[in-house]
Amino acid sequence: MNNYNRLVNNLEEMKLTAMKDNLDHMIEQNAKGEVNFTEGLYQLTQYQIEEKREKESQWCIQWGAFPHHKYLEDFDFSFQPSINKEEIYGFRNLRYLEKAENLLFVGSPGVGKTHLAIALGIEAAKQKQQARFINCNDLLLQLKKAHLDGNLENKLKIYGRYRLLIIDEVGYMPIDQESAYLLFQLINKRYEKHSTIITTNKPLSKWGELFNDNVLANAILDRLVHHSHIISITGRSYRTKDIFPQSKDEQTK
Repeated sequence: MNNYNRLVNNLEEMKLTAMKDNLDHMIEQNAKGEVNFTEGLYQLTQYQIEEKREKESQWCIQWGAFPHHKYLEDFDFSFQPSINKEEIYGFRNLRYLEKAENLLFVGSPGVGKTHLAIALGIEAAKQKQQARFINCNDLLLQLKKAHLDGNLENKLKIYGRYRLLIIDEVGYMPIDQESAYLLFQLINKRYEKHSTIITTNKPLSKWGELFNDNVLANAILDRLVHHSHIISITGRSYRTKDIFPQSKDEQTK
């Protein structure tokens, strides 16, 4: 066995796949005098580092439990002119996470709230931030079960420490008083520590009706709205986009 084969075997055993896959190309460049030994070795290690970072990002995205892979580049901002595209793209720098600020997407069903929430969650996961997505009803069921099992504090700690928690579809299902109080405990635990993204079809002014308790609703909103960005979407549903095309007057607004 020659040294080349020994080298390939070593790279395989150490699972340095990116270095192994680019080895022949780098040897060829070295033979042509295009790169010296040090430059070639440096480039091979860069390939390996990039592969490692990509795998870490993909793992973070998978761990985030996103129901779909949605991206900002796929969002049709022209269909929803009420949204400030520059503001949304500005969240990619994750400064809102550093400041423990919340994002609240408010609008009727189908306007793109969940798409934007997922896209921003994936942006955070790509940068190896601990982002987790969950439907509000599923979250409340988990908290209720933990409460019954005597494990509520541990469950609150788990959800309380995520760098970014996305709670989708707040208001689509009725919320009883017990669920509202459990949600308050979670929001209170995350308050001024970590960021939360909320999507809701209910105007914030009607959350008292949603929780059937104005005091509790105000306590939750007080912690969510403080240090937050509220994005109200007033456009039409994407689901009716092809059924009811925009008129010329709507397109020029």
